[in-house]
Amino acid sequence: MDLLETRELRYFVTVAEELHFSRAAERLGIAQPPLSRAIQQLERRLGVTLLDRDRRGVALTDAGQVLLEEARAVLDGAAAAARRTRRAASSTGRLTLATKAGANHELLQRLLDAHGAEVEVLLCGMGEQALMLRDGRADVALMQRPFDALAGFDTEDLLTERQVAIVPAAHPLAARSSLTMAEVAAVPDLPVARWPGQDGVYEPGPGPEIHDLSQLAQLIALGHTSAVLCASSRTWLWSAHAAIPLVDAPRVTTVLAWPPHSRSRLLADLVRTAGQLDRPEAG
Repeated sequence: MDLLETRELRYFVTVAEELHFSRAAERLGIAQPPLSRAIQQLERRLGVTLLDRDRRGVALTDAGQVLLEEARAVLDGAAAAARRTRRAASSTGRLTLATKAGANHELLQRLLDAHGAEVEVLLCGMGEQALMLRDGRADVALMQRPFDALAGFDTEDLLTERQVAIVPAAHPLAARSSLTMAEVAAVPDLPVARWPGQDGVYEPGPGPEIHDLSQLAQLIALGHTSAVLCASSRTWLWSAHAAIPLVDAPRVTTVLAWPPHSRSRLLADLVRTAGQLDRPEAG
C-alpha cells in the first residue's frame, strides 16, 4: 500500500489551489524544480495523472480533484491532532467548549456551575462549532439540531424548545399572543433576517444577511428586520424587542457534541453532568 507523506500532500494542495507551479513554490518558500519533482514522484507512486500541464497552464484531473479533497481532510486532521495533543499536555487541564455568542445562556451557565474551573468557553459565529471541533480548536460544543452540522460527532441531547418571532416592540405584531411562520414572513416592512446555511451561503430573500447577534439586535430595534429564534433567546432581548410564540415552527434541540474518538476524562465528566441535567421544554 502506498503511504502518503503530509509534506507531499501539502505540496500538492498548494499547487492544486494555485494551478501555477511558480506561485505555489513561492507560497511554499521553496524553488520550483524540487516542487515539480515532488509532484511527479507523487504521480508515479500513485500510478495516476493528477495535473494536466500544457502551454495554457495547469488543470486538475478527476483523480487530482479527489486527492485535493482527501489531502485537505488529512492535513486538517493532522493539524487537529497536533492541537489536541498540545492541549492534553498543557498544565491547564481544561476543556475548550465552543458556542455561538448569546445562545442558550441559562443552559451554558448550568454546565459552567458544575464544571466552570475545567471549561474554557470559546465564542464563535454561526455554524463555526463543527469546524472548531474538526480542526482541534474545541473539544466540545453546544450545537442545535436541525440547524448545525452534527454528522460525524457524538451528541447528548440537552434541551428541546419552541421558537419565537423577535420583532420591534413598537411594531403591531408585538401585540399578538402568537404568530405563524407565514404571518411573520408576510410583513413587507419587516423582512425576516437571513442566517448563513451550513455551507456558509445565505438563502436569497429581502431580509438582511446576519453575521452575529449584536447586529441582529440593533437591526430589530431599529425596525429593519424580524427574526425567528429559539425561545431561550429571550434572555438577551432589549426593551426595544418583543418575543411572540410561533405555533408552527419546528422545535429546536440543543445538544452537546464532541469528536467520537475523544478519550478525555474531563469530557466524559462533562457529558455525564449534561445527561443528568433537567430537560424542560422551553415554551
